[in-house]
Amino acid sequence: MTIFFDPLHSPTGGVCRNVILRSDRDEKDTKAAMGLVMDGSFILASASPRRIELLKGFGLSFDVIPSGADESFRPGETPRDHVRRISGAKALAVAADHPDAWVLGADTIVVIDGRVLGKPKDKEDARNMLRLLSGQEHSVYTGFSIVGKAKALLRQRVIRSVVVFKRISEDELEWYVNSDEPYDKAGGYAVQEKGGLFARRIRGSYSNVIGLPVSEVFEVLKEIGAIRFNGVCHEQFG
Repeated sequence: MTIFFDPLHSPTGGVCRNVILRSDRDEKDTKAAMGLVMDGSFILASASPRRIELLKGFGLSFDVIPSGADESFRPGETPRDHVRRISGAKALAVAADHPDAWVLGADTIVVIDGRVLGKPKDKEDARNMLRLLSGQEHSVYTGFSIVGKAKALLRQRVIRSVVVFKRISEDELEWYVNSDEPYDKAGGYAVQEKGGLFARRIRGSYSNVIGLPVSEVFEVLKEIGAIRFNGVCHEQFG
């Protein structure tokens, strides 16, 4: 059974978006859902399935509007400068048409020995990337930008995580490149899926390696007043 929370009966009168109460038939006790209160509408300026899934997992209500921003590197640009610039370009492009919304843009890259790894074009490209990462340490950078154009507000942060790969055997390599997984991901792997087989250690944010450092993103959203966590926003159903 799924029951959607009715904000009109909230004891606080606040709007609780995407608050759902689920109960199994075998359970006698009703479970209460926490409220995530948002100030205005929210847009993710990215079509990344991983970023969408991460945000949905926290009950955040949002629209998805890809920006179409050019993600090419500029000569002499550092990884940090690049992800900061691209995330800002994504957010600002969408915010131009939606000035009253909060807009989140993000960009993630994988870097090893100064080399930036994009998304593999084919199996051979994926093999080469994974051989380069095999048994080595690499960095994952994600820049995110939050824009509230009507409030003349722009917040940006860059988060770095370090991932250590085990040595990948040839049979593991062939198994992985013959799956569908490597081909839409920077660095050619997904740590939250089959690619997690290769990750020995992660220093820093795990969700950053997936594509969005959720702890830092929600920290900024809270600081700027875009969201608040309402522990009072519960409803009991008989």
